[in-house]
Amino acid sequence: MASYRIAAPDEYLAITGMGVKTVKITKAAWVWPFQRCMRFSVQPHDYAMNLQAMTKEKLQFLLPVVFTVGPDVNQRGPGSPHPSGQDSHYLGAHSDGPAAGDDHVHSRREDMGDSLMKYAMLLADSGNNKGGNHQFLEGIVKGIIEGETRVLVSSMTMEEIFTEREVFKRRIFRNIQSELDQFGLKIYNANVKELKDAPNSIYFESLSRKAHEGATNQARIDVAEAQLRGNVGESQRKGEQEREIAKIHAETAVQKTERDIERASAEAVLATRKTELNRDVEIARISATRKTEAQDEELKREVQIKRAGAEMERLRASDVVKATIERESKQQAADAKAYEIEAEAKANFEKQKQAAEAGVYKIKIDTDASAYKTQKDAEAWSYAAIKNADANLQKKLKEAEGMAAMADAYAKMSQALGGPSGLLQYMMIEKGTYVELAKANAEAIRGLQPKISVWNTGAEAGAGGESGVGGPSNQSSVATMRNIYQMLPPLMTTINEQTGITLPEWQFGRLAGQMSQLEGGQVKSNGNA
Repeated sequence: MASYRIAAPDEYLAITGMGVKTVKITKAAWVWPFQRCMRFSVQPHDYAMNLQAMTKEKLQFLLPVVFTVGPDVNQRGPGSPHPSGQDSHYLGAHSDGPAAGDDHVHSRREDMGDSLMKYAMLLADSGNNKGGNHQFLEGIVKGIIEGETRVLVSSMTMEEIFTEREVFKRRIFRNIQSELDQFGLKIYNANVKELKDAPNSIYFESLSRKAHEGATNQARIDVAEAQLRGNVGESQRKGEQEREIAKIHAETAVQKTERDIERASAEAVLATRKTELNRDVEIARISATRKTEAQDEELKREVQIKRAGAEMERLRASDVVKATIERESKQQAADAKAYEIEAEAKANFEKQKQAAEAGVYKIKIDTDASAYKTQKDAEAWSYAAIKNADANLQKKLKEAEGMAAMADAYAKMSQALGGPSGLLQYMMIEKGTYVELAKANAEAIRGLQPKISVWNTGAEAGAGGESGVGGPSNQSSVATMRNIYQMLPPLMTTINEQTGITLPEWQFGRLAGQMSQLEGGQVKSNGNA
């Protein structure tokens, strides 16, 4: 009968049998008849060992290690459950029966890289043994760890193991992990403890003793250096103490000498007074005998010489003391004078500094005022310039409007006068241009008194001669008028070029009629003759 199986959070279900080619790994599934279901835990376990290994130099030692090993639940093959919770496809076949592509899938590796599949197969193999799963698994893991660790240690020296502890740990981790991958296992943690001596070996003990002795010797050296510094410091302190004591003793001796000098001075004064009294007494007493007086005088002279020497020494000591006192007084006076000069210099410096700051402040105020004034002047000039520009613009606009109005008026006058030529004639008449031209022509020919001679050639020449002898005179006049009429077109052209005025055609027509009448009368008169 079918049953629905659910695995615990730290467990998985491994199902084999009908409809499953190899093994189906899942968290929950229906278990059908002719199928077998096995629960297995994925919790990691600690494997502690005390390995005995030998280095490259044939040195044996004990290597305590602790490895935490368990199934790799993160490395799943293509047959792992879909992230949505449903099984996409299983390793080998679906749970309901063979699929169309089972032969192709089965041709690949059985586990397809699924760590849980490898681990489940390993546990299934351990179930055939009489021992438990954990003992079987522990034997495999420890065997791999011992073998790989011994192989790695045999290729390294003791110095390399000590100085490159992290590299040693990573190499052990990498080598062991590569062997555990075939069983779907993963190293979650690897802890390599301190190395120990193997039986009948004192290598680490010797190294420890060497380090201990080195530390002890270094400590003794440090103690000796500290003692040396202490003794030297103590001697320095004692020397300073003795120097201070000697200084105090010297000062005390000087003061004692000064007191002795004062006492000796007092005693000398007293002795002098006593000597004077004794001398008077002795002079009166030895006045009887000259010899005794001479001896007494000699003795007194010697006494006086000695006393004079003592007095001289006393006075010399007194002068030394006075000189010392005077020198100290002068030194104090010089120090006081120097202090006064320094104080006066500081006061002058502060005074000059305040004056300079006041000058700088005044200059700043003047500069700000000048800048403000310049700004205001610039603003006023700018305002005036803008106003003048506006006024000039208005003036130009008004002039342009006046010229435009005059242009419109001249256009209307031109239309009224029959065109630009009529307007030009009107303007010349209005301005008196013709009068000015006449005056200019008159001024040009004034005083010339020209002599005009008319010569006729051709038929007119003969007619003239004939007239001169009594022929008709009207024929000569008509010829002369004809010549004058022929001269008019160039003259009108010149006037047109100078004034722009074109004479109307009726003027030329009238002249032509007159010339025709004159020629007709001439012909008639010739016919009558």
